Amino acid sequence: MSIESRIREKAAELGFVACGFARADAAPEAGAGLREWLAEGRHGGMGWMEARADERASPNGLWSEAKSLIALGMSYAPASDPMALADRKERARISVYAQGGDYHKAVKKGLKALGRWLAEETGCKLKVFVDTAPVMEKPLSAAAGIGWQGKHTNLLSREHGNWLFLGIVMTSLELVPDAPASDHCGSCTRCIAACPTRAITGPHRIDARRCISYLTIEPHGPIPTEFREAMGNRIYGCDDCLAVCPWNRFAESAQANRAFLPRAELAAPALGDLLSLDEAGFREMFAGSPIKRIGWARMMRNCLIAAGNSGQAELRARVVRFAVSDDPVIADAAGWALARLA
Repeated sequence: MSIESRIREKAAELGFVACGFARADAAPEAGAGLREWLAEGRHGGMGWMEARADERASPNGLWSEAKSLIALGMSYAPASDPMALADRKERARISVYAQGGDYHKAVKKGLKALGRWLAEETGCKLKVFVDTAPVMEKPLSAAAGIGWQGKHTNLLSREHGNWLFLGIVMTSLELVPDAPASDHCGSCTRCIAACPTRAITGPHRIDARRCISYLTIEPHGPIPTEFREAMGNRIYGCDDCLAVCPWNRFAESAQANRAFLPRAELAAPALGDLLSLDEAGFREMFAGSPIKRIGWARMMRNCLIAAGNSGQAELRARVVRFAVSDDPVIADAAGWALARLA
């Protein structure tokens, strides 16, 4: 059995549903696209994208010894419709990927186990990456053949839809590369039409400054007024462009991966309950979740905007105490919500 076949077999054993290989210098056009995106300011306040752009533009810019890369995907396909809570305004919507345990830990655990096995089998050098390092996982995964970048810029697979957590292993091994994935979006533009804030400005073009996932997670300041109504009851991330993709009909629910099962308290939390959380309660509720990293203040800002969009007059009592907050961002969001609920 070839080393490539053995790697695929081991990856499947560790819970990866997709595995492909590419040269370390694959996808050179991705670096040019990144620099254009940064030059146009479409990364918003994500200064870390700009600070390590040269490393991010090419795997060899990050690690010069890399000869090949292994692209891997873990499915987190949901069992229920991510859009089901759209009309339940008293409930908060949390992106599917954040309803279970922290995917960074689950994916990295699998990558490290694969890396240890590969090093023992071949004596190679390697490095593993999942999301937090300056690695362009999506174009590299496309180059390795496990999917293509859809018009929403996320990776798409014919077998798993767009519900994939991605990881990259860079190695000093010379592996036989797979053929790059071909684009199967055709004339479909459902993801572009579904975006509530028109953040997808054209096929394969996204402006993070308009994206609800960016707005609810990255900036510490106030969310621009022009996007608040469009946020609806989304308090962490947004799945709309992903949820409408026709390729998802082939994706099997990822219930077998217990790490990604939605926690009961995160699947459809009541806005009133979230607005009752103090900082200690926030840390307790979101322990082990990627949501914890945004902190209590940003979560309350998001929940207040959702309350303002809810039409639930009974939430006024929960909102009013935030109007006198010492945090100007929270006080602003509360004032906006109260005006909407009046």
